[in-house]
Amino acid sequence: MKLATLDNGTRDGRLVVVSRDLARYAAAEKIAPTLQAALDDWAAKAPALADLARAIESSEAPTEAFDQNRALSPLPRAYQWADGSAYVNHVELVRKARNAEMPATFWTDPLMYQGGSDNFLAPRAPIRMADEAWGIDMEAEVAVVVDDVPMGATIEQAKAAIRLVMLVNDVSLRGLIPAELAKGFGFFQSKPSSAFSPVAVTPDELGDAWDGGKVHLPLHVDLNGAPLGRANAGVDMTFDFPTIVAHAAKTRPLGAGAIIGSGTVSNKDSDGSPGKPVADGGLGYSCLAEVRMIETIYDGAPKTPFMRFGDTVRIEMPDETGKSIFGAIEQTVEKYEGAA
Repeated sequence: MKLATLDNGTRDGRLVVVSRDLARYAAAEKIAPTLQAALDDWAAKAPALADLARAIESSEAPTEAFDQNRALSPLPRAYQWADGSAYVNHVELVRKARNAEMPATFWTDPLMYQGGSDNFLAPRAPIRMADEAWGIDMEAEVAVVVDDVPMGATIEQAKAAIRLVMLVNDVSLRGLIPAELAKGFGFFQSKPSSAFSPVAVTPDELGDAWDGGKVHLPLHVDLNGAPLGRANAGVDMTFDFPTIVAHAAKTRPLGAGAIIGSGTVSNKDSDGSPGKPVADGGLGYSCLAEVRMIETIYDGAPKTPFMRFGDTVRIEMPDETGKSIFGAIEQTVEKYEGAA
């Protein structure tokens, strides 16, 4: 089934079930008022939500037209948002561009940071920033939403706890990252609010593209209408979702509704070299930092700018027939003029 949260003027919106083709929805308030409420009692709520999804497909339930522009992120806020770096190719490129050797442990021990989860952007909301010099970048990712996960969970327990899958734009401010990391205390100001896809889906909606730990489909990233990335989310993913969920739960339990991200989706070329642009027949990139890394490796310096005011990024994942699965994140960078 496909679940979305529509803006109703409250912080957490209202839960709806969306048709597979993303054309129609039915209200789900009688089952659960919000997605978090459904996740808090998933064993009881999921069957009723699935029944409603079937009724939508068979035209037995009254529906309305689904407008992605009205959707909030499926969870407009969450108790936990932790983002991994499952695609070590991306990390390796970052280090190589700085002429820094990558520790061997990066291939066996996932990286992860704890993001701000009290306010997620809607998938069509602008990215408002005060200064272009902050280095505004998109990071196109996949994320899972989990049920309760016990501390010290096994990979099998983590796998069994995955309830939903969605897409992410993990906005990054590259100009602020170096000084912040140099303090030795991790990201904060350099990681503003993220946005998630209009729809979150249960893994069964992905069919054979979901193998229990990875989504084997291309992630489309466009910048100002031009293809930037077409990397396959199931390729070059060093750590699958059960592994990074178990990693997150090593020293703490995860509560129902916790979101775990994959990090920037990144593929190597078939010959093992860094990815080529889509225009040159490659799979491209899911963030601008990776473009700039490759330019630095080959040309000695980056030439592609980060996002500027007026730039628009679109992130979407089609199924094998070309139909959108999650809807599209589509955001334009705007200048922040201060609180109203």
